[in-house]
Amino acid sequence: MKKIFYIPVFLMLLLSWSCNDDAFLDRPPTSILSEEQIWLDDSQVLSLLGNLYNRYYDIGTVKDWPSLGGFNEAFFSNAGSYGDFQNSGWNLDSWRTWDYTYIREINLFIQKCTAADKLSAASKDRFLAEARFLRASYYFELVKRMGGVPLILEPLTYDFGGDPSYLQQPRAKESEIYDFIISEAEAIKSKLPANATEKSRVTMAAALAMEARAAIYAASIAKYGVNTPQVTLTSGEVGIPATMATGYYTKALAAAKEIISGKAGAYALYTKKPDLSENFASIFYDKANNSEVIFVDDFKLKSGKVHGFTISNQPRYGAEEEEGGRINPSLNFVEAFEKLDNTFAPIPTTNAAGTPLYYTNQVDIFAGRDARLAGTVMLPGTSFKGRAVDIWAGFQLANGTILSGDDRGAQKTLPGKTVPEQVVGFDGPIDGFEFTAQSGFYLRKYLDPVVGSGQRGVQSEVWFVRYRYAEVLLNAAEAAFELGQTADAAGYMNQVRARAGLVTPLKASDVTFDRIVHERRVELAFEGHYLYDMKRWRIAHLIMDGNAINAADLSKDLGKATKRNTQPWGLWSYKIYDPASQNNGKWIYKVIRLSRVTGADRFQFGNYYTSIADEVINNNPKIVRNPNQ
Repeated sequence: MKKIFYIPVFLMLLLSWSCNDDAFLDRPPTSILSEEQIWLDDSQVLSLLGNLYNRYYDIGTVKDWPSLGGFNEAFFSNAGSYGDFQNSGWNLDSWRTWDYTYIREINLFIQKCTAADKLSAASKDRFLAEARFLRASYYFELVKRMGGVPLILEPLTYDFGGDPSYLQQPRAKESEIYDFIISEAEAIKSKLPANATEKSRVTMAAALAMEARAAIYAASIAKYGVNTPQVTLTSGEVGIPATMATGYYTKALAAAKEIISGKAGAYALYTKKPDLSENFASIFYDKANNSEVIFVDDFKLKSGKVHGFTISNQPRYGAEEEEGGRINPSLNFVEAFEKLDNTFAPIPTTNAAGTPLYYTNQVDIFAGRDARLAGTVMLPGTSFKGRAVDIWAGFQLANGTILSGDDRGAQKTLPGKTVPEQVVGFDGPIDGFEFTAQSGFYLRKYLDPVVGSGQRGVQSEVWFVRYRYAEVLLNAAEAAFELGQTADAAGYMNQVRARAGLVTPLKASDVTFDRIVHERRVELAFEGHYLYDMKRWRIAHLIMDGNAINAADLSKDLGKATKRNTQPWGLWSYKIYDPASQNNGKWIYKVIRLSRVTGADRFQFGNYYTSIADEVINNNPKIVRNPNQ
């Protein structure tokens, strides 16, 4: 035992002696690169840049499933989220961001990369262009939420002298931030590759797509801001003069046209699959030669960068983890999709006399609609991963009563029978039963059809699309419309609509503001655009006005930009059990308001611009508060 004790003591003394050797202590570390070493090698610089890419800020992302729903386009079938539907709206600090640490680190990267003299000119130009894109992108996120903010383009450093006033900068005008984003995109576009196969690194098309989107935002704020004069500041930190609208629309159209012309690479709408609904869904998971996608946050199973969006939102019945169903698209949203003759109509549950309509197959009620509906929403009677979704609310008996259950797949005995059988779907809907299709629908967009993607130990590598060609076309259409070029606007919109099966072209006279708003709503749904589109058009307070919706309201004003959308509603299917009737075994549908929806959203004028935190204002007295706060 003593020998065992003495040996460790000797080793400790030996290590202690050796660690006091000056030569040993002065050896350079082998696992840490010095500042000078980093800027000698492209791969090391790219790793730094990769860190900045990974901190790109998205309003919506597959890494955070609730961020892609909300605003009554969906109901969250998640007990912890029921409170979202039981209040009157949003706090004034909602959607806030103020990460000047990120900006400082990008500024440092730009400063050091500019000074690096060992990198090739081509590498340096691309690295700098990418960093400037990331900086402009974050300023875009800031201005969308906060309005004008301090525009810091150098890595400021505190001298610990006790007086930080030299670091305090006032907010720039809102227009100045948009001008910066647009000018940065113009400055860097030629330094970036015109390569449509590159998706996760910034390309020329990504820069132009950012420019077009930013210019559209600025233009619409300038034009429609006159409708909300109370949402302005006299010094310009919030609000853009109406006289600037035409200039911004012109810049947006020009940037979009550069992509459309092919100058930035060979981009086109995704049209690889004959089933138009599956074709639309495939845009978001097919990474092989996808001509539509421009810039993404990519995920790779082999690298360990994956996400659980499919786990959270897949049909629960038969799922690989028996988990999912959290985002339930609303009937409000489903009814926004046009019929194939370019008209708007409610989902037909009854005839003109109010008598229920009977359907042989569940999915028949949705026939003849824009194909994007089934590509975005998982409808009753459809399938996912080869398994039919089991969405139905129960049996309706001959006397009109409902036989259902309070558990998934519950069984009861039907009249005249002796053996219990299933009386409600394994996917619901059951009111208040979380993780089932409480609205009568599941989400389809962004779900991964690959086996294993619904397992916690595997998860999904579906990318999150930040910019795609269809949005570029819609930005071009909106800009052209606002500039009076309605025929061109119709041409851009018709390309997007034809892909969805709407083959009767819109005429120039058909293009209206309502049409522009509608097309973006159905094409770009659950991609992070809806909130900021409503805000920039200054219609959010009209759409979410705090008034509850009744069943009749759902069918009114379909296709109108300012249609009220304050509560999510559902549509439940029932199977007829009446052996004496010719309708036995057929399906009917009923419009439902879920019991967990007790509030009605009211978008306050103070929600158009998020409040700036008190600590920011206390630290910098030059910062003025946003209006209505």
